[in-house]
Amino acid sequence: MNINFTIVGQSISFAIFVWFCMKFVWPPVMAALTQRQKLIADGLNAADKAKQDLEVAHAQVAQELQAAKQQSAELIEQANRRASQVADEVKAQAAAEAERILTQARADIEQETASARDGLRQQVAGLAIAGAEKILQAEIDAAKHAAMLDKLATELK
Repeated sequence: MNINFTIVGQSISFAIFVWFCMKFVWPPVMAALTQRQKLIADGLNAADKAKQDLEVAHAQVAQELQAAKQQSAELIEQANRRASQVADEVKAQAAAEAERILTQARADIEQETASARDGLRQQVAGLAIAGAEKILQAEIDAAKHAAMLDKLATELK
């Protein structure tokens, strides 16, 4: 065996092997690598897009949370104003009712006072007539008695 012939044979075999690999093995491997590269690039792009979407979602959530806080603060303020308004209305109604009760009580007191005065006048007139009867030992005429009582009542007023 000649070493030159072996080297030439091995070189030809190697060239055929390289040609075979380039023709039949290399294209599917390159296609798989290209497909894998594209898949990884798409995944990275999707991750970047998802990260951006997440940031936008966080911003929206913060904005909606701020809007909800503002709306709740407005609702609380409205409730406080309404409560204050209702309290003022109740106070006004209570003051009006107290004034009405006070006016009614004053009217009742005046009526009771007038009625007590009239009763006292009649008792005083009756006592005066009884005293006069005892003094005179005679009964006074009823018409005269009524006239005297009216005159006495007007003098006492």
